[in-house]
Amino acid sequence: MNKSFEYIKTQNATPEEINLAVEQACDCMEQIYSEGYYPKVVVIRNWSEHNPEIAGEFAKPRVYRWYLKREFTKLISEGASIRVVSSRPKIELNTPTLLDSLDEDEWDFTQKKLFLHRPERIDLSLDRLEHYSGTKAEDFQRYILFTNYDMHVEVFKQKFPDCVTPVREGVQMPAYHYKMDKNAGVTLVNIGVGPSNAKTCSDHIAVLRPDLMVMVGHCGGLRNHQEIGDFVLASGYMRSDYVLDEDIPLSVPIIPNYILNIFLRDILEKYSMNYRVGTVYTTANRNWEFAKKRTIEEIHTSRSIAIDMESATIATNGFRYRIPNATLLCVSDKPLHGKPKLSGAAQSFYQNSKEKHLEMVLDAINLVKEKHPDGLPNSSIRASNEPLMGGV
Repeated sequence: MNKSFEYIKTQNATPEEINLAVEQACDCMEQIYSEGYYPKVVVIRNWSEHNPEIAGEFAKPRVYRWYLKREFTKLISEGASIRVVSSRPKIELNTPTLLDSLDEDEWDFTQKKLFLHRPERIDLSLDRLEHYSGTKAEDFQRYILFTNYDMHVEVFKQKFPDCVTPVREGVQMPAYHYKMDKNAGVTLVNIGVGPSNAKTCSDHIAVLRPDLMVMVGHCGGLRNHQEIGDFVLASGYMRSDYVLDEDIPLSVPIIPNYILNIFLRDILEKYSMNYRVGTVYTTANRNWEFAKKRTIEEIHTSRSIAIDMESATIATNGFRYRIPNATLLCVSDKPLHGKPKLSGAAQSFYQNSKEKHLEMVLDAINLVKEKHPDGLPNSSIRASNEPLMGGV
């Protein structure tokens, strides 16, 4: 097989010709990588006056081949030319100089480039993703759900009995994959409790360029006119989790994907569920009640309607890495109104809410597939000067 590939735009290329060119480009990338080099892709877009040529290096292209095929098809269909060449030898993950290539403080995310991540970052993240999840990186699907409860895992496995499950016991963030052609299925990851886990997992999943991430969790209801079992659809976040403050300043507004929120709202209405739309307060302190005065001040100032430990973290990393995201929570307790989370009541609530909660999010994903099969528009989380793959 050739170690380079070039497709020069032609007039009136047929879908078959485009498909063949895309397959050959992906095959070439995988061949180069298998022989110990990073493949480099150069795209010429003559329609761009200021940035006609953009390029990027890749690692493990087989893992997200579905994504590369989709984006190459878009580019070629628009009249772009594509060249694949061997770039440079791979840096092994146990090389002491690896970290020099992973320092994202030196990596301008808005610099014009073809792909968001460096190949060294891709290599390491996909290796760690397999370690944390207990599943292969290529098993991850385009639609990612995060939970921190085994009960959602139980429902997912009942609904999709043939889903891929972790190959070993005791993994830190087990993943479950309902696989479909073109990776159009759904992945559920049990990230455990807390913003550190939420950041770790979404850091690594980001290199797969999923079409969306949704936090499916529970929360404390903060308003008097909320009942246990009501739902919360986040319209914004109060970031008291702290884990991403150095990467995304607190002055940067973080909001969910508007279209995804509309779909979630439509499903809530369809099922006649009680819900509120508003700010979710995410804390790093599970025992925030022990610092009540300080926390309550922030809750009142932000007009928050719910409190949890992961939603803002997932949303901020979604913004950081240009992944459409949303949050749908279910009220499990009302800590400010004499209904703290206590073991007996919590267990009863979980049993009554778990199936409907997951089912509604899956229904919303089906709407996304129907209305936006090539991914949700993400211009709201891309800078105006970054023509990244995956943009609509």
